[in-house]
Amino acid sequence: MNARIVVAGASMAGLRAAEQLRAAGWSGAITLVGDEPHLPYNRPPLSKEVLAGKAPFESLAFRPRASVSDVEWRLGRTVVAAGLDERTVRLDDGTELSYDGLVVATGMRPRRLNCPGPKAGRHTVRTLDDAQGLREALTRPGARVVVVGAGFIGCEVAATAVGLGVAEVTVVDPLPLPMAGPLGELLGRALLKRHEERGVRFALGAGVAGFTGGDRVTGVVLSDGSVLPADVVVESVGSVANTEWLEGNGLDLTDGVLTDACLRAGGRPDVVAVGDVARFPNARYDGVPRRVEHWCIPTDTAKHAAKTLVADAAPGPFAPLPSFWSDQHDFRLQSFGAPVLGRQDVRVLDGDPEGDVLVGYHHDDRLVGVVALGGQAVAASAARYRAELLKQPALTMTV
Repeated sequence: MNARIVVAGASMAGLRAAEQLRAAGWSGAITLVGDEPHLPYNRPPLSKEVLAGKAPFESLAFRPRASVSDVEWRLGRTVVAAGLDERTVRLDDGTELSYDGLVVATGMRPRRLNCPGPKAGRHTVRTLDDAQGLREALTRPGARVVVVGAGFIGCEVAATAVGLGVAEVTVVDPLPLPMAGPLGELLGRALLKRHEERGVRFALGAGVAGFTGGDRVTGVVLSDGSVLPADVVVESVGSVANTEWLEGNGLDLTDGVLTDACLRAGGRPDVVAVGDVARFPNARYDGVPRRVEHWCIPTDTAKHAAKTLVADAAPGPFAPLPSFWSDQHDFRLQSFGAPVLGRQDVRVLDGDPEGDVLVGYHHDDRLVGVVALGGQAVAASAARYRAELLKQPALTMTV
């Protein structure tokens, strides 16, 4: 039997894993299994350019490297079970695939609100089909929009909706400021002001208790009993890891797939996890295993995990430098490092929160992340700190 690696998940992380397996020297068969009918595509534009009608699907599709032209694609199929001891996975059509190596790249799905009320009119933004359906709803005349969740996706959707001319856009969140979790108070207040100046309303410090309406949503009931009129609801309340198919194999699936510093799942030499489903220790910081849902992570994890599967010797500890950006209205958030680890010591490095500003996040007086808010010039300033963050010594870990 020919040697084969199965990649469970055929979005960006799965594609990058296949490419990096070839780069690491794997010449055997590779099978990618993905639940969407589409070839891998870029997801960040879904809440912005696609929703705004400025980007067709063709512009989102990744162009695979020539090295993976011979891989087998099983699209529109879902991996429903795995026997790691037997080295098999089972698909939703009953097909059983054997493997010599397994890459877990099944990613996340949107968390849904478990509240009473109708489901019609409630949207998420994760797939191309999600974005296309939401765009149709937003462009109906007189749409009243409530976005639940003031994180990255929620704020981006609110900004896009305003840009489309939607007159009523309200963002609901139990926290007191938008994006307070990852960025803290200083930038949270700056973001709130910018969104309000551009027409977004906020209902902060409130949760969602339910929805009104018969067949379709007509309103959102808040935890204080008040009701926000709504024809369109966007649920942006976090993500759930797609790991149910791995249950019963002795893995830690508490929050994604726990891996070691080489991205091995459960210490198994033949199973690795990549992308935002992987909960890995980052040797650059404190070594605490965390999932990271940033655009750079699929490529970074794929490169490291491929070497783990293919190389004779395991690679060194994994120490990526996370980065993200978020375009909202006419400004950009640009980040390098891990701001979430330094929210207790936030310092303005350049500019002013009332305008363009560059903020540093520190842990034990060590710079662990920078975030720029504003135009292209301040975003470029953040990029200049990338080299400084990379030069800092990584924490020593035992592999």
